[in-house]
Amino acid sequence: MFTIEHEFDATVITLVDEGEVPLQEDVTINSFAECITIEQVNPRTDQIQTITLSPEQLRDLAAALDLPEGVYQLRLTQTDDQPSS
Repeated sequence: MFTIEHEFDATVITLVDEGEVPLQEDVTINSFAECITIEQVNPRTDQIQTITLSPEQLRDLAAALDLPEGVYQLRLTQTDDQPSS
């Protein structure tokens, strides 16, 4: 399950684990114009752990989910502005 909320300066997506027990803590993704943050509470320390990605890193991550093992560099083509590998 997930939720999407549009706030003043960000889009916030929260992923709720509905898998097998033990369940993982919720993951919150904050999408700002300049970066994307991924947050999750560490249950051992009760502290929020944050990872910050650039928009380019998020683009690469999304592409990597559908590619086989290897080394890639995505480039925008001048004709269609779509990523190519």
